[in-house]
Amino acid sequence: MGYVLLTVPILAVVLFFASKTKQHQHVISVAASVIMVIAAGVLTGEILQGDFVEYVAWGWFFRMDALSVIVMDIVVIIGLMTSVFSVGYLENEIRHGKLTTDRMRVYYSLMYAFIFTMLLALTVKNIGIMWIAIEATTLASAFLVGFYNGKEAIEAAWKYIIICSVGIAIALLGIIFLQFSSLTVLDSSQFLDWPAMIDHATELQGPTLRLAFIFILVGFGTKAGLAPMHTWLPDAHSQAPSPISTLMSGVLLNGAMYGIIRIVAIVNRSFGNSEFVGRILIAVGILSVVTAAVFIFSQKDYKRLLAYSSIEHMGIIAIAIGFFTPLSVFGGLLHMINHSFTKSMLFLATGNILQKYNTREISKISGLFKMLPVTGVVFLLGLFAIGGTPPFSVFASEIVVISAIFQEQNFFVGGLLILLLAIIFTGLVVTLFKMFYGKDIPKEIVPGEQNIPGVVVIAGLLGMITVMGLFIPDELRTLIDQAVKIVIGG
Repeated sequence: MGYVLLTVPILAVVLFFASKTKQHQHVISVAASVIMVIAAGVLTGEILQGDFVEYVAWGWFFRMDALSVIVMDIVVIIGLMTSVFSVGYLENEIRHGKLTTDRMRVYYSLMYAFIFTMLLALTVKNIGIMWIAIEATTLASAFLVGFYNGKEAIEAAWKYIIICSVGIAIALLGIIFLQFSSLTVLDSSQFLDWPAMIDHATELQGPTLRLAFIFILVGFGTKAGLAPMHTWLPDAHSQAPSPISTLMSGVLLNGAMYGIIRIVAIVNRSFGNSEFVGRILIAVGILSVVTAAVFIFSQKDYKRLLAYSSIEHMGIIAIAIGFFTPLSVFGGLLHMINHSFTKSMLFLATGNILQKYNTREISKISGLFKMLPVTGVVFLLGLFAIGGTPPFSVFASEIVVISAIFQEQNFFVGGLLILLLAIIFTGLVVTLFKMFYGKDIPKEIVPGEQNIPGVVVIAGLLGMITVMGLFIPDELRTLIDQAVKIVIGG
């Protein structure tokens, strides 16, 4: 099934270029996403029955365990939601003359190329190939950031390419140091093989490993949107088509965070849960949350505001991994899942809002409940959800993370995090609440939902995050428990 998972997006790209009508492209996209979800489901079942799955494809060795499967499931599920949403979204873009059938072919091809690179990063055993795949996600998604070819979109795409390429180059230097740390430990067939490095972690060279961690954190942290390396993220999320913003926030950031977690597992096992790693991660995480709290009040673009919210939540995950206890890592991984689906719902909702009002400026939008009754309700509830209010899933995972912090008797970080979360929630409400009411609506805007498949998707996501706020399925709990053991050991 792992071979199927990687083959389907490649085959989809080929079929997009062979297709003759837009209807064929929609069918190919949705069908490919459904097949990937089925394949991922089978792999998840195999992981629940055992520790890992290994296979060979195209001469490369692949290995999947509970940690990679968690992120993989996020990728394929959000990929399916995005593909269904894109059907109505792209039809509306064509109807309003913003897109042609040929451009739609490019959109779908780049989207599935991006999904392929993400899945490759999550399934390879070799950290060097993982680095290549994460860099490839930049190339695939950069063209989608500048998809509309406007001045601001092109500037955002170039900014994204330059900053992330510099970051990923720094990560490469870290991987070289990681390789040096294992030269006398592993044979040539095991170089940069993460299972082998974990097994021999205590034998790795400590000083070189510390340098490797710092460079990899800076490099992959740039791609994950951690402050102060986050500067590309608000522009890219703002200018990309809304379904692509969904993939970038819900999928791309997690891929980079996955790489960081893999390295943290190796380094902490080598040093015996070193405070060196934890302090750096906690500091970067707090800085990210502070950055979001400072800038969220001044945003005039609702997509940029959601982008700063993503920086906040990546920071929370970094803090959780930094404490490196079973409870904190469990909370961090759960938060990764909850943030991905909640933020995906919000970014998809912004697609409907943007197509209805034709603006990203908060001040120019009013009467959202009247113009888009379903999208308006989902967007409002989504803001409460991403702000960490019950009964939604983000609240549940934030409570787990904060409980883990207080369990370690670190009252300063726990109290500071609660204060920052309260500030950010206030910023969300104060900045965006004006969109939902008011009568100053242009006469040319006709009430009613345009993207019916998209409405079904965002409503389904709202139901999902509500249920997960009240109940964690046993299979998911088992999967996260297995991932915690992989990260911490034992």
